[in-house]
Amino acid sequence: MSADEPSQPLMRHLLELRSRLLKCISSIFIVFAALAYFSNNIYNFVSAPLVERLPKGATMIATSVVSPLFTPVKLTLVVSVFIAVPYILYQIWAFIAPGLYKHEKRLITPLLISSSLLFYCGVAFAYFAVLPIVFRFFTAISLGGVEYATDITSYLDFVLTVFMGFGVAFEIPVAIILICWMGITTPKALSEKRPYIIVGAFVVGMFLTPPDMLSQTLLAVPMCLLFELGLFFSRFYIPKGSREVAVSES
Repeated sequence: MSADEPSQPLMRHLLELRSRLLKCISSIFIVFAALAYFSNNIYNFVSAPLVERLPKGATMIATSVVSPLFTPVKLTLVVSVFIAVPYILYQIWAFIAPGLYKHEKRLITPLLISSSLLFYCGVAFAYFAVLPIVFRFFTAISLGGVEYATDITSYLDFVLTVFMGFGVAFEIPVAIILICWMGITTPKALSEKRPYIIVGAFVVGMFLTPPDMLSQTLLAVPMCLLFELGLFFSRFYIPKGSREVAVSES
């Protein structure tokens, strides 16, 4: 047996990893190329929750010379990543699948699908439910001598923070299922820590959303509901031995 043989499997894995990373990056740029022409339309769609609630005569502004060009392009690139997420998750799945047992593959597949759907649901909830309420509240606050005019780049940074915060927060059921499946904890132990988790949801909401109580609450409440959802489904994903123990304890 030659000294090079042990390194051959590692090299194959590295080459496969490089190939799948290139496929992920290529998918993002393919989507970006298809959407680039519609960059301004995409920005108009994303900015609608604020524009529709601006005071009469107020408009969004650009404080940088290049903002009208680069801000929509930046948003289009982020949207391209969002759209390519299912394909990226598939590439991750295809890379790790050979090392999984048959029963693990059956469990992972629905988790990958549900994680994509939950992320999109989080972003949709933020756009259709949270942003209209937040901007209605912000634009209703008026200060004497201050004209409400939001910079387009600042607005984009704000909404992307909200989208990412809600998208990640909606992954709570998947996270709970995974930690129970791996044996890190049990549904019973999590249910006993419910009061601390509720407080933690508001703390996390404070860090994942812009610094206002309304956004924090609008994120924390769905997180608590998603925790209960993940707690329910995690009972079907715990290992067989742990399930028998949990049934005997209940």
